Amino acid sequence: MDRLTIVADKLECTELVSRVARAIDRCDAALLESLFHPDATDDHGIFVGTASEFIQWVIPLLNTMKRTQHIIGQVLIEVDGDRAAGESYFVTHHNFDGPDGEIFMVAAGRYLDRFERRDGIWKIAHRHAVYDWNSSTSSTDNFDRDNPGAQVFGIRGQGDASYAHLAGRGRS
Repeated sequence: MDRLTIVADKLECTELVSRVARAIDRCDAALLESLFHPDATDDHGIFVGTASEFIQWVIPLLNTMKRTQHIIGQVLIEVDGDRAAGESYFVTHHNFDGPDGEIFMVAAGRYLDRFERRDGIWKIAHRHAVYDWNSSTSSTDNFDRDNPGAQVFGIRGQGDASYAHLAGRGRS
């Protein structure tokens, strides 16, 4: 396999990792489903099952939170023909209501992904979340989301500014 092909394969797998983070944060179940093979599996520790079952579990869970953001750090991909293994560092931010006010929780770890190219298309065949640390505190978010003025805030779903931007219809 030539080096350019390996680089292209690694980029496709890395894009899958980024798109999963985007789908999770936007609560876009259709996008999330499109990134996994139909028989893919997921192991998040507190959830183990098919990727389809994971999506049915995680989207309602995320909808109980006000905001989430997944930051992807270094991504290592090892390609072997039509299969690849990846380790992607993540830091996640979650805002949700707690008994004494809004909570800000940060968690960090790594996604261990198995990618497979089937019919020329790379998708995730298995994801395993490995957790390294977390921290929780009271939220100090003080944006006035009800009166944003010129500020644009991220929202869940396809009304988020990123969808129009990536489709070439954005303001910037």
